Amino acid sequence: MNSPETKNNILVGINWLGLKTLYLREVQRFLKIIGQTILAPVITVLLFLAVFGIVFGSERNVAGLEYQFFLVPGLIMMATLQSAFANTSTSLIQQKIHDSILDLLVTPLNSIEIATSLILGGVTRGVLVALSTTISLSLFVSIEVYNLWFIFIHLFASTILMSSIGMVTGIWAEKFDHVSTISNFVILPLSFLSGTFFPIERFPVIIEKLSYFNPFFYILDGFRYGFTGVSQGSLSIGITVVLITNIFVISYGIFLIHMGYKLRA
Repeated sequence: MNSPETKNNILVGINWLGLKTLYLREVQRFLKIIGQTILAPVITVLLFLAVFGIVFGSERNVAGLEYQFFLVPGLIMMATLQSAFANTSTSLIQQKIHDSILDLLVTPLNSIEIATSLILGGVTRGVLVALSTTISLSLFVSIEVYNLWFIFIHLFASTILMSSIGMVTGIWAEKFDHVSTISNFVILPLSFLSGTFFPIERFPVIIEKLSYFNPFFYILDGFRYGFTGVSQGSLSIGITVVLITNIFVISYGIFLIHMGYKLRA
């Protein structure tokens, strides 16, 4: 039984125990199927490297870089974004389908604590995928680091953003098809059109101009800069765009949880 002091802490402070418990549940959930959640993205990234490496070889230069050096940060970030999004979105839709979402809402956690736990779970999976893909790619391509801080900043900013988008998607979705729709028709195109495989200057003019309104472009651009020292856009504008986008999506997700949108029967 909780003591009066513990109950008071939950009411006036942060419920650290509840937050930690929900976070660990999210982590344990994806670690149980590590082959699907961690190993699969690694294999996908290696296949992309093999295909594009064979097609373009190692002699082609892109944006002043050997193509493989340009490609590797994009592959790492692409896998990271998709993994962070999938973690929170599938977690929530599974709870909806299994009619266990109310168990989450009746816990002694407020909307901010619930959102934080879910987002941190997605961040953890995204970071693990980033580390796994980086180690795997380093076996085939020499990976150098130009600015470690830019790598860390954009890695955590991207996983927080995608976990938050996944959370909003999971709240809105009513079945897995809805999640797949957002993943296939929003997340994937935005990832591919952010300069993952080629500089955005190679795109038609209209797509190139639109890319500057794509937060994924700034995430990838800053992340690639951390490895190569080369960027296609303004790094300061990029950090600002990513920060503002994060604040907006996180706040919106917390609001939806607080209102119980599509969560309460």
